[in-house]
Amino acid sequence: MAQTVSVIVGPEDRARLAAILGDRNRPQKHVQRANIILLSAERLPVLEVARQAGVSRPAVWRWQVRYAEQGVEGLLRDKTRKPGRAPLPTATVAKVLALTCSQPPGAVTHWTGRAVAEAVGISLRAVQRIWEANRLQPHRLRTFKRSTDPAFAAKVEDIVGLYMDPPCHAVVLSIDEKSQIQALDRTQPGLPLKPGKCGTMTHDYKRNGTTTLFAALNTLDGTVVGRCLPKHTHKEFIKFLNAVERAVPAGKVIHAIVDNYATHKHPKVLEWLADHPRWVFHFTPTSASWINAVEGFLSIITRRRIRRGVFKSVADLQDAIARYIREHNKASKPFVWTKPADTILAKIARLPAPSE
Repeated sequence: MAQTVSVIVGPEDRARLAAILGDRNRPQKHVQRANIILLSAERLPVLEVARQAGVSRPAVWRWQVRYAEQGVEGLLRDKTRKPGRAPLPTATVAKVLALTCSQPPGAVTHWTGRAVAEAVGISLRAVQRIWEANRLQPHRLRTFKRSTDPAFAAKVEDIVGLYMDPPCHAVVLSIDEKSQIQALDRTQPGLPLKPGKCGTMTHDYKRNGTTTLFAALNTLDGTVVGRCLPKHTHKEFIKFLNAVERAVPAGKVIHAIVDNYATHKHPKVLEWLADHPRWVFHFTPTSASWINAVEGFLSIITRRRIRRGVFKSVADLQDAIARYIREHNKASKPFVWTKPADTILAKIARLPAPSE
């Protein structure tokens, strides 16, 4: 394509084009086209017009021709394009949705995109677009577990009440342990993260022993008291309770939220509680670890410090855990529970009753 017209702009058109250039509410494409025509009317070379307008030479030629054929109105109106592929009929979309939400034939457990596309007679991409528009993800499955604890409601109200309305002159601690943390050493060093390449780590490893992390999360300020001990019997649990006892200021009642692990109910532990009257244990419902606030901290330390770590010994692993807890406590924030007990119980009530 080359220049085939000589641009001649009359006084009326020049005034309209100047008005377009000075209108701050005009689309940028209209301003650019008006500028091309005004520069062309000055008899500037096409290369200079393209440079000053910030476009290519073919674009200059194209809008010169459009102005010669249709005037200023042609600059303000884009050419209509051929219509694209016709949208799928509503009945076809409804059939895709119905098939996706139904039981598939044969021995398979769920519909795939290709299976639905073959059954309906459309393309895989068409099925994927329908799924995206209707937020359907048949390849995903979420699991759940409903507690069978007969005192579930009372325990939830008790623990959520401690989170949302803690007693005065008291400390609310969420306590749990993460057992069998392995000190794993890799057989050879991995490669670091690079643009376009993820970090690497060998699949095989060397076991250097295990440790157990006992953690108590203070829900009022978000700090954690942690101790690494070799086992997780009642003896180690009592040692940890003694460490927490020393860390909590005197004169504070300690409300401890713990799960139903047998160690937490051992006779020796109950004797220890009798000797320390400021301690009150609150047991979580069966199969409801989600209500124990410290579980979130244990998940974070696993993902951010332990899982990808390389540890030459158990002492190396314990030092890494201790350093992480110290860093966490420097930037700790209060634990905030947002769901009232009534909301939780109403949601649980919508689940199907557990089978016997």
